[in-house]
Amino acid sequence: MALVRMTDLTDQRLNPYLKLTDHQLRNALESERGICICESEVAIRVALAEGVQPLSLLVEEQRLEGIQDLLAVWPKDIDVLVLPEGTSEQVCGYKLYRGVLSAMRRPEPLNITQLLDKVTDKLGNICLAVMDNLVDVSNVGALFRSAAALGIDGIIVAPTCADPLNRRSIRVSVGTVFQVPWARAGDNYPQGLIKELKTDGITLVSMALSNSAVSLRDPQLKQHKREAIFFGNERFGLSQEILKASDYLVEIPMEHGVDSLNVAASSAVIFWELCQ
Repeated sequence: MALVRMTDLTDQRLNPYLKLTDHQLRNALESERGICICESEVAIRVALAEGVQPLSLLVEEQRLEGIQDLLAVWPKDIDVLVLPEGTSEQVCGYKLYRGVLSAMRRPEPLNITQLLDKVTDKLGNICLAVMDNLVDVSNVGALFRSAAALGIDGIIVAPTCADPLNRRSIRVSVGTVFQVPWARAGDNYPQGLIKELKTDGITLVSMALSNSAVSLRDPQLKQHKREAIFFGNERFGLSQEILKASDYLVEIPMEHGVDSLNVAASSAVIFWELCQ
């Protein structure tokens, strides 16, 4: 393992970590360069265990002692870039409160056919999640974390959905974006996806506030062995096209006049109820 103390903050080896708070710039640069930024020791360890290729590690000098467990498993041929104390904000745009960052090669994404082939070979129940135009990267990360914890087989991401490999999404997911198989739907979404799911005999379940929605407690929902659960945009919900194609519209029973939960909370409830 090579510890490289960065005395020159314009060193090109720091380029992957520049301006991490400029989200539009970062999204464009990371996709173009084929990298993602993994934040927090836990998420980095998960990524390494899942075979994600590291490019470098970034840490401030005073945090070195606290990441010895990570350094013990860090590849010996990959640089550890050590910043002088108090300079992370100058490089990254914010202080490294989580202590450590890693630039990593973005994993090669699955396509829908590959994902469905992977999960439909499984014996027993199959439960997929579909993220339809979620725009909050924290919600995306939280849904992945719930999916991993509660045994969801795979996740499908709409073309307009926020990037699961965004730095914040990776952090909130605690690295589970590298564990749960996922694919981004093609340009013919949602028609093409709906057709593929139905061809594979998968029941479409959409979370929606609707007069025609059934309760999550409805026993008929448990009768299906293959389900794909659609989660809509945080503000506008699911499109009419998806709602009309769904086999079930479902809502969570609530009390005290609360009409909805955000997708981070609702996904955990739904996964526990339908997919166990």
